[in-house]
Amino acid sequence: MNSLFRPVHLLISLSMVVACASAVVAQRGNASGDSEFGPVVTAYLGYLSNEQEVVDDRASRREINAAYYRRNSNRIHALKQMAVRLARQSGNDYVPELEAVTSDELGTILEHPPKPTSLRQNEVVANKFRFLGQVRTGDVFYVFARLDPYEQADLMSRGGGPAASSETNAKGQRIGQSTTRARRVVPQ
Repeated sequence: MNSLFRPVHLLISLSMVVACASAVVAQRGNASGDSEFGPVVTAYLGYLSNEQEVVDDRASRREINAAYYRRNSNRIHALKQMAVRLARQSGNDYVPELEAVTSDELGTILEHPPKPTSLRQNEVVANKFRFLGQVRTGDVFYVFARLDPYEQADLMSRGGGPAASSETNAKGQRIGQSTTRARRVVPQ
């Protein structure tokens, strides 16, 4: 019995070492893939991945139809694309509150929705949203960043926002308006 026990014990020990080593390699692979972004952007992308899992789960249990599944999966993909684009362009570990809507859904976030063709990049709409651009992922999604209360108050104090200043530079951006906000630093 003793001679049989040693090879089995050795085999079990070896398999545990291999399993631990592969787990370490997998963790290093994941860490290097996420190192492009800071913890805030990484968390937002993780949140979107979790949302996709929820949609996938609901579809697998036949709680939603194929059209609903497709649209929401495309919306999640559009939000991911925009978050990555913003993080790479600004170099900041910051993601504003994003909304991605199709042309027929504009009325869900805006009381008086504009025509999608009239939207210009970085344009402030209804003193609530900044239009970031459109993303085509199966459907065309119009992606907006919700303005924070400080930005909204600033627009209101200037006299109502977009109509108050119509001078723009070559990129279509209003003069004096920044394309990205500085990262908010919390004192430690």
